[in-house]
Amino acid sequence: MSRKRTAILISGRGSNMSALISAAMAPDYPAQISLVLSNRPDAKGLERAAEFGIPTAVVDHTGFAGDRKAFEQAIDAVLNEHRIELVALAGFMRILTPFLVNEWAGRMINIHPALLPAFKGLATHERALAEGVKLHGATVHYVSAEMDDGPIIVQGAVPVRDQDTPDTLAARVLQVEHKIYPKALALVANGKAKIKGTQVISGADAEETRELIWP
Repeated sequence: MSRKRTAILISGRGSNMSALISAAMAPDYPAQISLVLSNRPDAKGLERAAEFGIPTAVVDHTGFAGDRKAFEQAIDAVLNEHRIELVALAGFMRILTPFLVNEWAGRMINIHPALLPAFKGLATHERALAEGVKLHGATVHYVSAEMDDGPIIVQGAVPVRDQDTPDTLAARVLQVEHKIYPKALALVANGKAKIKGTQVISGADAEETRELIWP
C-alpha cells in the first residue's frame, strides 16, 4: 500500500497532531506523517513530533514583515522539499491567503471545534453555550478560501449539558476531535472523500457507527 506523505501544520502544543501521529503508526493506515511544520519556533508540538522521529520545520511568520504571500510561499517550498502530498492543519493559527489554499486545493484539510457551518471563528464553546444549543462538536473539512469553510468530511457531536462551562464543553469536544481527525485523514488519503460540488461523497453507511460521528 502506498501511503500518502502528509504534513501537519501547527502553532502550539499539537493535541490533534498527536492523535494523527498515533493513528498513522498503524501499518495499514493510508497516510504517513512525514513532516510537522510550525509558524512558531517555540511550539511545543515540535518537541513532541521529534520524539516520534518525525522531521520538523519552522517557517516563522514574524520574519516576513507582514508579507503573507511570501510567508506562504516559504511554507509551500518546504512542503514540496519534503514531497508532501496532503496537508492537515492542526491548530495552525494563521489565516491563509488564496495562494496556499489554491496550491493545495483538495489536498489540505482542517479541524474546527464546532459543527460547521455554525460558530465559525473563535470562542466557539462560549458562543455555543450562549446560544443554548443542545448539540455541539467538531468538523473536519477541506480548506477553502473562506475561513472555516469548505466541503465537510466528518463531523462529531456531543450533547451540551446544563452545567457545562466553556472548559468542560471544550474538553469533551476535544475527545471527539481526536476521533474524527484520524478518520477524516484516512478517508482523504485513501481517496474515499471525494468532493462533489460543495459536498464530500464518502459512500459511508450510517449503520457503521453507534456514535454521533458522521460519516
